[in-house]
Amino acid sequence: MKIQHPFRTALVAALGVGVAVALIGAIGALSTVLLYVGTALFLALGLDPIVSFLERRGLPRWAALIITFVGLLAAFAGLIWMVVPIIVTQVSQLVNMIQSLATNIASGNVDPVQETRGWLEDTFPSLDVDTVFTYLQNWYEGLDVGQIGGGIADGLIASVGAVAAGLTGALIVFILTIYFTASTPALKSSLYQLVPASRRARFIDLAEQVAASVGYFVIGQFTLGLINGVLSAIFLSIIGAPFPAVLAIVAFFFSLIPLVGTITGSAIIILASLLLASPATAIAALIYYLIYMQVEAYVLSPRIMSRAVSVPGAVVVIAALAGGSLLGLLGALIAIPVAASILIIYRQVIIPRQNER
Repeated sequence: MKIQHPFRTALVAALGVGVAVALIGAIGALSTVLLYVGTALFLALGLDPIVSFLERRGLPRWAALIITFVGLLAAFAGLIWMVVPIIVTQVSQLVNMIQSLATNIASGNVDPVQETRGWLEDTFPSLDVDTVFTYLQNWYEGLDVGQIGGGIADGLIASVGAVAAGLTGALIVFILTIYFTASTPALKSSLYQLVPASRRARFIDLAEQVAASVGYFVIGQFTLGLINGVLSAIFLSIIGAPFPAVLAIVAFFFSLIPLVGTITGSAIIILASLLLASPATAIAALIYYLIYMQVEAYVLSPRIMSRAVSVPGAVVVIAALAGGSLLGLLGALIAIPVAASILIIYRQVIIPRQNER
């Protein structure tokens, strides 16, 4: 085929490539902002069914919004109130232990080398302690202490910066969630106006189904996580597991990830019980979580998630792995309702069109 204007064609093609590269670069530069916006939209869709429920009970929208967000803040305040004192207590105990050890070493009451050697000999009778200490001494002599100290300082600074950035991001997401939840009807109406009138009714129907499915999924998954967290706190306290409140928070957050989250969180809790408590505690936790996972899979989840779209197990695993690889824990959580939305479009748009041909 003969090109009539090769220079103009090449110029347009080059401009198109340049625009595409610029868009990709802009998306990369704005990835954090887009993540905040996407997270806030996701949470707003999850809170909208609660607001709508309160509106159907006769409350004005502003009152329903206030009640919803006060309840959300109370829930997070409760989590912080439960976890922070335990963390502060444990850190204080660690600091006191280090201070006591340093005082004893400085006064000559404790020889750390002999103490460590005696502990190893008592704990591992078959271990060649002299070989271990020789290896550790050679390893220490080969270290650059100054470089390690600088690396530790840099790591601490980076950790403080990451915590500050996380708190700032959480505040931004919370503010955006309030805005999106309050203006959900207006946002939907504006979006619907962009669709041609001939297709608007069908588009509104699909959009409402997708929004409802995402909302019910968020509520259902949060409910499952809350149930797992509360029951874990009670059971772990009964069996004497270490830090039951902290482990209950672990169970809660991992339960937010469908299918694979409960298994992962349970494995972490069982391992912590084995390392920090006793084998009997770990076995008790193992038996409990095996029973709980069966109850969750066959009793709790079908009833709580009945109003959300059903997603096949293989799709859940693939979506969770893909989302987790891209955006971490948040990506694994968001990936499931995205997959559910795609399934709705596939079942109600693509398949009917294929059947009409």
